[in-house]
Amino acid sequence: MPDPAVAHILVVDDDREIRDLLSRFLVKHGLRVSTARDGAEMTRVLGGAAIDLVVLDLMMPGEDGLILCRRLRATTSLPVIMLTAMGEDTDRIVGLEMGADDYVSKPFNPRELLARIKAVLRRIQALPASNPKGDFAKFDGWTLDLGSRRLTAPDGDEVELSTGEYDLLLAFATHPRRVLSRDQLLDLARGRTAAPFDRSVDIQVMRLRRKIEADPKEPRLIKTVRGGGYMFAAEVTS
Repeated sequence: MPDPAVAHILVVDDDREIRDLLSRFLVKHGLRVSTARDGAEMTRVLGGAAIDLVVLDLMMPGEDGLILCRRLRATTSLPVIMLTAMGEDTDRIVGLEMGADDYVSKPFNPRELLARIKAVLRRIQALPASNPKGDFAKFDGWTLDLGSRRLTAPDGDEVELSTGEYDLLLAFATHPRRVLSRDQLLDLARGRTAAPFDRSVDIQVMRLRRKIEADPKEPRLIKTVRGGGYMFAAEVTS
């Protein structure tokens, strides 16, 4: 993972003044910076440079930030910070659900963006390394097909998973027998920051337990660790 102090940042914004301002400011504070005015330039930069984090404007002509964020999430694991206009709560929430790691509302102080960039990079750097992934993850008689995103029960029946349930189960299966905090699970599963009192992980865990635990009230596979988060207690083979 990159050192937050020397990471390579890609700023994607159709406003040249904002691109130039952020580029000068971030370079002044020790970061490497590339810029792009639209999705096409973003793709070219990503193809020719090792980028560590993308700062992405939400409102752009043509392909907007939500479309580009969806593309980044489908093709990369890069952290994304979105720039949004004041009052765009709905778009901000949609952006976070699509996988943005954080957001900064315009107008903003560049120092705030710098602090958010470093915080996101530090948090991702602290995540535990994944076990090598195979085509399948097997545990306690269950089989998770990583290619088709299908879960098969010990009796051979296929169990339907929502996108959130699959992402969470994959995070557990690739980090077995490790205590994972809610923030870490949100990063591993959805690539986003947990808001204060965010209960989405607990809800997804509850739903997942109903599908894979023999007794969801006395779970054997997904253990609650008081004050710590959750631990996937099963042995996982690839």
